[in-house]
Amino acid sequence: MILDRFRLDGRVALVTGAGRGIGRGCALALAEAGADVVCAARTVAEIEATAELVRERGARGLALRCDVNDAGQVRELVERAARELGRLDVLVNNAGGTPVRPALDTDDAFLDRAFHFECGSALRVLRAAAPHLGAAGGGAVVNVSSRTGQMPMPGFLAYGTGKAALAFMTRVLAQELAPGIRVNAVSVGAVRTPAFEAFASRPALLAQVEAGIPLGRIGQVADVAACVLYLASPASAWVTGKQLEVDGGVEAPPFRLPRAAP
Repeated sequence: MILDRFRLDGRVALVTGAGRGIGRGCALALAEAGADVVCAARTVAEIEATAELVRERGARGLALRCDVNDAGQVRELVERAARELGRLDVLVNNAGGTPVRPALDTDDAFLDRAFHFECGSALRVLRAAAPHLGAAGGGAVVNVSSRTGQMPMPGFLAYGTGKAALAFMTRVLAQELAPGIRVNAVSVGAVRTPAFEAFASRPALLAQVEAGIPLGRIGQVADVAACVLYLASPASAWVTGKQLEVDGGVEAPPFRLPRAAP
């Protein structure tokens, strides 16, 4: 049956940024599809909570603290994940997040940090994980990107540049790692996560955002997690190097911050 192709029984997934929001939603979706899940992030209490929810769904859940900006921690994360759960089949690069800052206030150090967090860290984790993903056969990588990397918006120069680079990197990696490892991305629009609460708590701004989305609502974490599950599972076995847009249909930014004066 076609639904069997979405199953991940006997497989192990590693999700970065798994403590809350989209990362937590992805971890739980993969667990519900049968995968054991390694939950990685910087905040121990949050990833422990996610791992417990994974276990409630009948899968093995392992919480491992890791700052993906630290190469040593990344190597230890991947080695422990493969050693303690026996293999590694799926990698979801979800960790990220850079504050809004006007372009002319974006100094070299801020831009470097944003680029390495939004793009470079995904490559860092994949470099460590690739031998395990290749050994498993049919390994899948899903990079969580943002529509901000495709639609210019004031204040998002550093974040958007990093996500735009992540999209291109996804395409290159797919070419280099085929056929043993598939690499895809999801480009996410406005989704109701803890980071979005600043908008959700302001009714006028929330209404502005929703009015700019053709489907008329903010996305839910499950909307993104369902797409990640598709790209992580055998259902997408003939898909690589692609970025799927999960955004309610937007073709222009649903809101705009004021432009900074030069």
